Amino acid sequence: MNDSRLPDRLPAELPADPMHVAAAWLDEAVRNARVRNPNSMMLATVGRDGQPSVRVVLCKQFVPDPGYIVCYTNYRSRKARELTENPKVAATFQWDSLGLQIRLEGLAVRSPARESDAYFATRDRGSQLGAWGSDQSAVIASREALVAQIRERAILLGVSPDEPAHREPDAAAPPIERPPHWGGIRIWVGAIELWIEGKDRIHDRAAWKRDLVRSDEHTFSVSPWNGVRLQP
Repeated sequence: MNDSRLPDRLPAELPADPMHVAAAWLDEAVRNARVRNPNSMMLATVGRDGQPSVRVVLCKQFVPDPGYIVCYTNYRSRKARELTENPKVAATFQWDSLGLQIRLEGLAVRSPARESDAYFATRDRGSQLGAWGSDQSAVIASREALVAQIRERAILLGVSPDEPAHREPDAAAPPIERPPHWGGIRIWVGAIELWIEGKDRIHDRAAWKRDLVRSDEHTFSVSPWNGVRLQP
């Protein structure tokens, strides 16, 4: 372990709620200047044909209680389509410089519209426009065609395509509304593994599981966690 503020091992008595431990690790990674994009995670989905696919996304919310994480995407993208067909999902955070890893498995649902609206309003205008301008995962002929498409859609939205791309939201500028096909994905965590790097590859490893029962469109009720220690 490279940081004295971080644990060298898991406690002998495993925490009853691992999500709070995981949230603390993420907070430390965000504070640590050595870690670039500390909220990046690998997200795996499975298509209707059984083919798995993995990509890196940014975790924008980590909510330890009741226990879900949130990322954002175009709902017409490959990952969103696959999550609609099969909501089972897996994700991994890996901070090599800190010697820590978190593995998650769970069920994905769309975030409430108000949550997606609130996050979209915080994005810089270039990113807001990009959400309208790019049909994520769709084929396009060239980079030039993509740039032209974004410019055309900016004009339709009443936005100058030549304004600074990363300008922060401005009350004086016309607001860019969230596209209806873009928003949050909530991943409700049903299984989590915490891993701490150890000397001579004797790593510390423990896993927890709980039951998820769908309550409504965005929410699950959850059972208590059950944790076990694993051999490295």
